[in-house]
Amino acid sequence: MTVFASSGKARTFDYQAGDVGYVPFAMGHYILNTGDEPLVFLEMSRSDRFALNQWLALTPPELVQAHLNLDDATTTAVTAYKGKPIIVK
Repeated sequence: MTVFASSGKARTFDYQAGDVGYVPFAMGHYILNTGDEPLVFLEMSRSDRFALNQWLALTPPELVQAHLNLDDATTTAVTAYKGKPIIVK
C-alpha cells in the first residue's frame, strides 16, 4: 500500500496476510496486490461521509477510466461532481 500526501510525499508499505495498515485523515492511498493469490482487502472509516466523488471528479477522467477499468458512461457519471471549485492563483 502506498500512502500519499501533498507535495509529492509518499510512503510504501509491504503488508503480509493478517497485517493492519493505517491511512491518516485526508491522505490518499493506493493498493497493489504483489502476490500470486487473490487479495482480500477490507477498508474501514470512522467518517459518516465519504468524499470519493469529489476526489474522482477532480482527477483527469482518462486516469480514472484507466485505473478503475470503467466504460465511458460510468467514467462520465463518477467524474461529473464538481462540488468545490478549484482555485488556481
